[in-house]
Amino acid sequence: MTEGTGAQGQARKAAGGAQETKPAQQQKKKPPQAAPQAAPQAAPGAQPGVKAEAGQGTGQGAAGQGGAAKPGKPTPKAAPKGQGTKAPGASTSDGKVQAIKPKPLMAVAAAPTGGATAPKVEAPQKQPPQKGPAAKPKPPQPNSGKAKANGRPVKPTANRTRMRKRHWGLAMSFIWLVFAPMLVVTYYLWMIATDQYSSVTGFTVRKEEGGNASELLGGLSQFTGSSGGSDGEILYEFILSQSLVRAVEEETGLVAHYSAHWDQDPVFSLWPEPSIEDLEWFWQRIVRVAFDSGSGLTEVQVLAFDPDKAQQVSEVIVRKSQEMINALNEQAREDSMRYARADLDEAVNRLKTAREALTAFRTRTQIVDPEADIQGRMGVMNNLQQQLAEALIEYDLLSGTTNADDPRLTQERRRIQVIRERIANERQSFATSGPNAGQGDEFGGGVGEDYPSLIAEYEGLVVDREFAEETYRASLAALDLARAKAQRQSRYLATYVAPTLAESSEYPRRMTIVSLVGLFLLLSWAVLVLVFYSIRDRA
Repeated sequence: MTEGTGAQGQARKAAGGAQETKPAQQQKKKPPQAAPQAAPQAAPGAQPGVKAEAGQGTGQGAAGQGGAAKPGKPTPKAAPKGQGTKAPGASTSDGKVQAIKPKPLMAVAAAPTGGATAPKVEAPQKQPPQKGPAAKPKPPQPNSGKAKANGRPVKPTANRTRMRKRHWGLAMSFIWLVFAPMLVVTYYLWMIATDQYSSVTGFTVRKEEGGNASELLGGLSQFTGSSGGSDGEILYEFILSQSLVRAVEEETGLVAHYSAHWDQDPVFSLWPEPSIEDLEWFWQRIVRVAFDSGSGLTEVQVLAFDPDKAQQVSEVIVRKSQEMINALNEQAREDSMRYARADLDEAVNRLKTAREALTAFRTRTQIVDPEADIQGRMGVMNNLQQQLAEALIEYDLLSGTTNADDPRLTQERRRIQVIRERIANERQSFATSGPNAGQGDEFGGGVGEDYPSLIAEYEGLVVDREFAEETYRASLAALDLARAKAQRQSRYLATYVAPTLAESSEYPRRMTIVSLVGLFLLLSWAVLVLVFYSIRDRA
């Protein structure tokens, strides 16, 4: 079966497995074979008007092409004249020669019907030489993805990768932003930086155990925050304070030691002639303080260019810390003694006032002890009552034995009247001021005041005096207790690690610094690259 050029292209896509016969010039001439008896059907998608003929021109097509199909394969068959496409370079109706790109004729497999043998395969025709200008070959188009292999879409072939401008830019940025700084830091640390030595010391603030009432709560003081941790925190701030820096500078000469290597190692050295603020900032670089609030332990590490200097600075820190703790104890003792003395002075003044008031009362009333005076007055009253009873008895006896004009009866009546008047005056002096009050007699009030008011005033003065005396006794006891506490040290600095003397240099930590710098530079560079690609994609 023969078809036109368009029909052959469609049949080639449909069949997919046909093989192309070799050119006639490369095959050996073989005798033509008999054409199949059954007429093959036209391939689907053939152009109308193009008919397939079986058995016509078989030998001629085979001989003309110079070869025959191999056994077991369809035999190529030449297309009849007038039914194929025009040869390349054929003239058109307007007389011009048109250059057409030659297309190789592919084998077309026709579907056999019934028991017919396999159809012949048409060999590619020999194209005559083109006349006129040849058409330029089109560049190979990339696979559009519509071609299918075994029913699956074929992905387009990736182009060969090559370095672009942005890739070179990233490589150069990595070299300048990561590799070069790492190289500079490594060179400085190993070739320029001066070795440093460390001295370590450890201490804690301890309190003397006591048995006062505030310590009976035991572990509850830890929840209230009144434990020894507060003293440790005070000591921590003191070590980093400007006052300690100034004191250590005066004793050890920090500026002279740490600025000696400024020309050689400016990164880890102190610049010459720094201010106290600059020295305090540099102090936090060379002195590292670690404080554990749970246990109250404090560890101090000092760095210096010489091991002896590091140990000397550590010893000064320990000594100044001990002096600061002692100053706190002294201040606490002074506070406790000052409060005790103030309480005692107040108690003494109150006692003096009470006694002066009582003395003024005795001077004004001329009564030393109103209680004793009232007991004496009661004794006088009892005596008068007894005398009055005796006089009445004697008067009764005389009236029964003598006449009414007897002078003894008159005398007894006079005696009884005087005793009764005295008893009335005595009773009146207990309640109100009598007519004889203030006249200085032995029973008068002395100032014209009633006796109950004097008794009440005296009792108030006595109560004030007794209260002042009790307060004075308590103040004396508090002062004695404060003096006893002041005689012993309630806080002290316990050093559990003496300042050490280094034998080898451990600082600066070169590997640690290089690793941290490299990690930081790498992360920074990665962030910049991500930002660059994000902006590029959005643009």
